Amino acid sequence: MLEIQLQEVSKRFQYEWIFKKLSLTINSGDALAITGGNGSGKSTLLKCLSGVIPISSGKISFKLEGKEIDDGDKYKFLSIAAPYLEVPEEFTLSELICFHFQFKRPLEGITTNDLLDIIYLKEHQSKQIAQFSSGMKQRLKLGLALFSDVPLVLLDEPTSNLDQKGVQWYQDLIGKYKRNRTLLVCSNDPREYEFSTNKIALEDYK
Repeated sequence: MLEIQLQEVSKRFQYEWIFKKLSLTINSGDALAITGGNGSGKSTLLKCLSGVIPISSGKISFKLEGKEIDDGDKYKFLSIAAPYLEVPEEFTLSELICFHFQFKRPLEGITTNDLLDIIYLKEHQSKQIAQFSSGMKQRLKLGLALFSDVPLVLLDEPTSNLDQKGVQWYQDLIGKYKRNRTLLVCSNDPREYEFSTNKIALEDYK
């Protein structure tokens, strides 16, 4: 059971505070929506949670079965899908999936063929990622994040580059594969977090 605690967490860039004194406990299995307009700091908070960038003050702790996880090991317990995350475009789709699952275990019972079917990219498995449309790349990112066997899934604007059919596909995917994991969604689109059990607005922490 993974518990995440934020204690008086603040982040600033130079002289501008992005958010200040955010305290929050995220329990195992929670679905949390982090809302706010463009530029409110949603992506910054997600990057801080994932360890990509440091916080300016406060503390973020991950505890597994009550034991604190070292900062250098947090990445093992999470997956992330975000528009700003690049995928290696020189890889073919099959190569990229194989590469990804050298670092993360797939969900039990999910094979590569299953994943290709679910993200509707099976016929493109021999193509280089560079040849993919933005929508295809987004389905791939979501598939890799949701089908990694980790207790924490971080999603930033998960339906960006998806059409209405893609949004429904995303909603169905969450409903079927959340599997009692902790899910954090950064979004200002209610369609992306309608399943959430809790919500915070970053404007409240300025």
